[in-house]
Amino acid sequence: MDYGFTTAAYVVAAVLFILSLGGLSNQESAKRAVWYGIAGMGLAVFATLIGPGSGLWLLSVLLIAGGGIIGTYVAKKVQMTEMPQLVAAMHSLVGLAAVFVGFIAHFEIGNVAAAASTDELGTFAKLIAKKTPAEIAFLRVELYLGIFIGAITFTGSVIAFGKLAGKVTSAATKLPGGHMLNATAAALSFICLIWYFNSGGFLPLFVMTLAALFIGYHLIMGIGGADMPVVVSMLNSYSGWAAAAIGFSLGNDLLIVVGALVGSSGAILSYIMCKAMNRSFVSVILGGFGGTTGPAMEVEGEQIAIDADGVATALDEADSVIIIPGYGMAVAQAQQNVAELTRRLRAKGKDVRFAIHPVAGRLPGHMNVLLAEAKVPYDIVLEMDEINEDFPETDVAIVIGSNDIVNPAAQEDPNSPIAGMPVLECWKAKQVFVSKRGQGTGYSGIENPLFFKENTRMFYGDAKASLDTLLTLIT
Repeated sequence: MDYGFTTAAYVVAAVLFILSLGGLSNQESAKRAVWYGIAGMGLAVFATLIGPGSGLWLLSVLLIAGGGIIGTYVAKKVQMTEMPQLVAAMHSLVGLAAVFVGFIAHFEIGNVAAAASTDELGTFAKLIAKKTPAEIAFLRVELYLGIFIGAITFTGSVIAFGKLAGKVTSAATKLPGGHMLNATAAALSFICLIWYFNSGGFLPLFVMTLAALFIGYHLIMGIGGADMPVVVSMLNSYSGWAAAAIGFSLGNDLLIVVGALVGSSGAILSYIMCKAMNRSFVSVILGGFGGTTGPAMEVEGEQIAIDADGVATALDEADSVIIIPGYGMAVAQAQQNVAELTRRLRAKGKDVRFAIHPVAGRLPGHMNVLLAEAKVPYDIVLEMDEINEDFPETDVAIVIGSNDIVNPAAQEDPNSPIAGMPVLECWKAKQVFVSKRGQGTGYSGIENPLFFKENTRMFYGDAKASLDTLLTLIT
């Protein structure tokens, strides 16, 4: 098959990927957008398999079949609560692939130099043999950057997976020397680039890889739990740039386009989320550079509990209700119960809406996906900026498994780790009920004054079990 068909197929696939990204920005079009992405990837794989330089058919089919089986198994096994961990794990694989491709490109350059005839070379090596010395130099820089970004993405994503899965502490942790270690490793990587560019040897490439692996590990370890949604998004961006670097090394135009799309969209999303959290974009991606200026404000008072009967009575008397879902709802898999509660309250003529913070959960859009899965109407699911001003006129606000996104310390305590972060001002509602398993501080370890306010009552227990009880009282 000639290059014409492959190029045309890549163009169509790129358009489908762009349509997919555009459609994912809206809940109504998201399902269609996913199918655009599937079609684009299927076309890209098919065009690559039958295009110029194709071969090793049995091995290719076996690898694709094996990957498909593993992907299907993982997709069926992983719960929605584990989706952030899965995304982080997938990012690590992209980073590792970039490292392997970079090393293979390096070894192939050596094979070309050592070969007596091009007949001895493989397909990729034959392409390299046609390059001029200047093009070989550019290829060295491209593969170097691919390995560097890929190595950072790999270890960073592994640590992000560990933090999200609870296998690694969610607190920001740095080795002695902190940011100076990261700066030293980055400087060493730059020196190795000059060394590699001039020598073409394996040693500078290997040393840089170790330094990049350390940077990925130490950067993400230095980021606290409150910033993990941004981290997942940023790692998505890193994986895109790593894929683009692979595309340059392999001379694959589609990989370059797709990598650039993923890299830029991930970076833009991370910036938007940082704005929503009043975080410095540079601070977050550099491992939480900076910090608070003094001790956090002490929280006074006590948490007052309420039972299902009390919540049911308040809901029966209320005309307007705003529900704020968080990661606790995902852990309890309570979205179906929340949807049923919504249907019953709306059937009684009550105004029920959802307030979604940009960083609710452990992944951008996490709560939107859960609510869509439970068939909650899209038109009553509102973003923070759309609904925040309505809390003072709201009779009841129900918080389900949220902490930082409803924490008034963001506005009241300048020394709080989340000081200045825009939050859902649910404490301004007439009554607030917080569904929570216990009196802990939540994932980020920050105490929440909301739980101690006079108009707040704590509805303790597993969210699903608590809502099961509440639903028996609301008919």
